[in-house]
Amino acid sequence: MEVIRARLAGFCMGVGLALKKLDDLLAADSSRTTFMLGPIIHNPQVLEDYAQRGVALAKTVAEVPSGARVVIRAHGIPAGDERELIARGVEVVDATCPKVKRAQLLIDEQAETGRSLLLFGETDHPEVRGLLSYAGEEPFVFETPEELAAHALAPGRQYFLAAQTTQDRKAFEQIKADLTDRLKDDLVVLNTICDATRLRQDEAIRLAGQADCVVVVGGKASGNTRRLAQVIEAQQTPTILVETVDDLHGIDVVKYGKMGLTAGASTPKRIIDEIEAHLRAL
Repeated sequence: MEVIRARLAGFCMGVGLALKKLDDLLAADSSRTTFMLGPIIHNPQVLEDYAQRGVALAKTVAEVPSGARVVIRAHGIPAGDERELIARGVEVVDATCPKVKRAQLLIDEQAETGRSLLLFGETDHPEVRGLLSYAGEEPFVFETPEELAAHALAPGRQYFLAAQTTQDRKAFEQIKADLTDRLKDDLVVLNTICDATRLRQDEAIRLAGQADCVVVVGGKASGNTRRLAQVIEAQQTPTILVETVDDLHGIDVVKYGKMGLTAGASTPKRIIDEIEAHLRAL
């Protein structure tokens, strides 16, 4: 079986930086309990590794003891949560992806002008909850162009458009064009989609054109991993989404002569390597 592996598969810059910050903390002082507020990245195998190294997972701010040490996840957290942690004397280590932090600051800047945010993203995603905490009054989150088209825009109100950093850039460009037509020139558009996301999606589309089937590796809670699978499926190429090599057992992939392989931005290289070796051995 021929296997074509995407060059950009695996950890992005933001994920790598977040994990390095946590690793450095553990290396400097492993005796002190370190908390992460929400999963630092969306990969269950990475989280299990940190749990075995003594890192505690707090699902809410209330679960972080006063005076403790906590690492802010790569997706960021709501501004109010960070203020509460600091007020309680918690040592906060900010591992927010720089691209997400930039999006937060840009949204805060526009909200200060009185404009209302229209955000292309997943309502329940932790990054989106963090972005909304900077958005001011009456933000609107939509997951599809159809949701935005059905949303009534208030006469006389000024708006600005932004996106979750891992959203589909092509879809965002179409949304931008449609919204500009509705609002004429009275729209501010923030470029908040990460370049790494765009490059990975572009590469995934090229991979879909070369392969008979593409395996996408990553945590099933990972938004960027799911969107990689979606852009490949949009090319009418069979797509298999897996977390580990075990998920491939029982799936008939031998019928495909040429397999593509890519992975989400929070997928460790060792897992991608294991899956590539498995496919090549068939």
